[in-house]
Amino acid sequence: MAETGLQSDKALGLGLLFGALGIAGAVVMYVAAAQQLLAGWGFALAIVFGSLAVGVIHVFS
Repeated sequence: MAETGLQSDKALGLGLLFGALGIAGAVVMYVAAAQQLLAGWGFALAIVFGSLAVGVIHVFS
C-alpha cells in the first residue's frame, strides 16, 4: 500500500522560510503605513513570499 500525506523536509523548511519572509513583508507594510512606497514594497514582499510558501509545499509534496 502506498502511503499518502508524506511531506519532505525540504517542503516544510522552505514553507516555513517563505512564510516567515511573508510575515516580515507584512510587518514592513504595517510599520511603514505613512510612507506609501515602502508600504507598497512590503505588501509586494508579503504577497510574493506568501505565494511561494504555498507553492513550495505543493511542489515538494
